[in-house]
Amino acid sequence: MARLTMNKKTPASCMLIAATSLLLAAAAVVDASSFDYTGAFDKCLLFFEAQRSGKLPADRRVQWRGDSALTDGFSQGVDLVGGYYDSGDHVKFGLPMAYAVTMLSWGVVEFEKEMVAANKLRRALAAIRWGTDYFVKAHTQPNTFWAQVGDGDSDHLCWERAEDMTTPRTAFKIDINHPGSEVAGETAAALAAAAKAFKPYDSMYSDLLLLHAKQLFTFADKFRGKYDESLKIAKKFYPSASGYQDELLWAAAWLYEATGEECYLHYVSQNAEAFGGTGWAVTEFSWDNKYAGLQVLLSKVLFEQGGRAAGYADTLKQYQAKAEFFLCACLQKNNGHNVKMTPGGLLYVSDWSNMQYVSSSSFLLTVYADYLAESRGTLKCPDGEVKPAEILRFARSQVDYVLGKNPKGMSYMVGYGSFYPKHVHHRGASIPSVYAMNATVGCMEGFDKYYNSKNADPNVLYGALVGGPDANDGYTDDRCNYQHAEPTLVGNAPICGVFARLATEPADNTPDYSPPSHGSSPSKGGSPLEFVHTVTNSWKTNGVDYYRHVVTAKNTCGHAIAYLKLQIKDVSGPIYGVSKTNAKDKYEFPSWMTSLEAGAQLTIVYIQGGPAAKITVVEYKTA
Repeated sequence: MARLTMNKKTPASCMLIAATSLLLAAAAVVDASSFDYTGAFDKCLLFFEAQRSGKLPADRRVQWRGDSALTDGFSQGVDLVGGYYDSGDHVKFGLPMAYAVTMLSWGVVEFEKEMVAANKLRRALAAIRWGTDYFVKAHTQPNTFWAQVGDGDSDHLCWERAEDMTTPRTAFKIDINHPGSEVAGETAAALAAAAKAFKPYDSMYSDLLLLHAKQLFTFADKFRGKYDESLKIAKKFYPSASGYQDELLWAAAWLYEATGEECYLHYVSQNAEAFGGTGWAVTEFSWDNKYAGLQVLLSKVLFEQGGRAAGYADTLKQYQAKAEFFLCACLQKNNGHNVKMTPGGLLYVSDWSNMQYVSSSSFLLTVYADYLAESRGTLKCPDGEVKPAEILRFARSQVDYVLGKNPKGMSYMVGYGSFYPKHVHHRGASIPSVYAMNATVGCMEGFDKYYNSKNADPNVLYGALVGGPDANDGYTDDRCNYQHAEPTLVGNAPICGVFARLATEPADNTPDYSPPSHGSSPSKGGSPLEFVHTVTNSWKTNGVDYYRHVVTAKNTCGHAIAYLKLQIKDVSGPIYGVSKTNAKDKYEFPSWMTSLEAGAQLTIVYIQGGPAAKITVVEYKTA
């Protein structure tokens, strides 16, 4: 099931650090040093095998899946067999599928040697090729592309295995009379990125992909139009909120990356301002909004070419400035214009399938850290300079959260570890395999017997990254909870490459990142306070930078708090708004305060140099 996303032209809420501890009392302590990133990478790729549509190969590893949708497109005179099912349903949505292939390919482009070291490069290329073979078939003429098979409305009325599918498999296309620049542009980007990934291993196939990429880009650019206006069937599920200009720039950038042909660099420079490439400062990167990815990719040109990019350097530096706005916002160092974080330290963009944004952001942080390390540079954020190792450490903190270092001690990757979601919003996983139960499961029978079942999935959907926890690190393992329990192609694709990269990084070079105020929760229900930490002033004395920190602690537990004990660590200067106890690092209400009403705020102010203090609720009682 697809998700709607919010795109931001202006900075997000002014939050420097969203901080409080939420580790549940029952959660297991997870040692991040024990994470098997190579194993996670393999499982990440395995998810794509489970999502395959069409005739499956004999050597498939997902044995509970069978052949499906073997006549897609036939009624309309075109062969559209193959490709990927989008998420827990069976629609082949072109735009998110193409984005997923682009990100898988970018992972190979950046982390090829790491994938070779993990002995997984062949599988990564196979995952890409399953998508690109389909795109080549769907691109039947230079200005015609079949952008979708199936429709969400009818598909979502049934809960059945792909092998039993009874829903309509109508195919939908874009052409010169019905343009779709987003999906044509994104597919061009996917094919160009894949062409670069395949170049050392299959040059003829790479050349074929480039031919289709160039034709699709020309089609997208010459016949401009929003794809969801031409394909209204897609608008409800994957609407283009950001428009098509980002896809046009994105496609041109990838064609330059794949070919080195100056005309594409000229295109992204010439259209930088008009298409928003150097104007949009965003705090998300997604299947819809490509600006942050575009800006990071074009920053790579500066890093690699330097003076050789003369004539384009000024524009590329503008792209880079916007890339660094995004990166600093993720790192919580963007002068208050940051991506929100959960109390447990997870980047939080949307309540619907938030893990896709964690995945994509982690990828951009990881590749940019490597760009900086190679050039011996640092990221200069409004709130301080960040070294490449620190950026990578933050990206690793997001990955470790996914794998289990989080308040619930749960892996949000299915099949990783021993504690992971067992009731995934996925038709195939929830119904016994055709090989285990050789009887057709009807449309409504699937809902009655399996969708609403409290039993665990009979088929483990290894590697699936579910939508993830809510804004307070809570997660309900319920199949009906599709906003949080459904995996997607777009969620899995970016993080695959990050797993490969981290698998080769020595643990002592990337120490565990601790999110602000990470610690033990005072109760099973989590912290009663929501902390917002801002810096309101700074100055230099005797060569040392000092900051005035203001922390507001809002009572969100729904009841008045009559007693409160806080642990405040790493405070080196004076602190106001709380009273120190005899115990080390422990503070309580100030003498003039006896309780904190529901919805009311406690304000804490302290002055010091260095990083912010870590604040944890140790104990509290409600009135």
